[in-house]
Amino acid sequence: MTEQQEASEDAVMTRIGQAVILLHAGDREEARNRLGEIWAEIGAEGDSLHRCTLAHYMADAQDDPADELAWDLRALTAADGLRPGEEPGLPPGRRPGHGVSPTLGEGPGRTPGEGASQNIGEGAGQGVGQGVRPGPQQAVRVFYPSLHLSLAADYVKLRRPEAARVHLARARAATGALADDGYGNGVRAAIARLERRLAAEPGEGPRPFPEQYS
Repeated sequence: MTEQQEASEDAVMTRIGQAVILLHAGDREEARNRLGEIWAEIGAEGDSLHRCTLAHYMADAQDDPADELAWDLRALTAADGLRPGEEPGLPPGRRPGHGVSPTLGEGPGRTPGEGASQNIGEGAGQGVGQGVRPGPQQAVRVFYPSLHLSLAADYVKLRRPEAARVHLARARAATGALADDGYGNGVRAAIARLERRLAAEPGEGPRPFPEQYS
């Protein structure tokens, strides 16, 4: 990748980061507008990591849980599109002021206690538009716990506990890719909270989760 291409990649991530700042400041409409413009520019054939990152943030800007689910599914689809040989853009990461960084779930509508995800790519220690570029396989492996956790939280909101359990189990199964740091521990804690919440759901009784088999 040339320096000009890298600068272009960084500019996209910087613009996404600026929209996220607006989102966390409470300006959801403007954040949605800016993210929507970037999404249109990226296009269906654009950088998979850009699309994954943007869709994951866009989900948090939605007022309707069904729309939130649709964007989280787009994020997962984009992550699935990251394959060896594709040069990804830079993932977003930690932001100051919240201990373990502001998560996608900590904006309006989601809280860590509801099982919402941490920032994508945070485990690699990058900020939006900053840091060392990870390889595609590493990026995907670190992303999946957060992506599936977000989907589980979406399905809980939509009163679809069985679908939530499926994605929560996938999130738990993918945690081996997480480092033993603030981000990784935050994701694991959020998974555990949602597991406890779903285990207490009435109807079919508590369901075992992967760590309960050991």
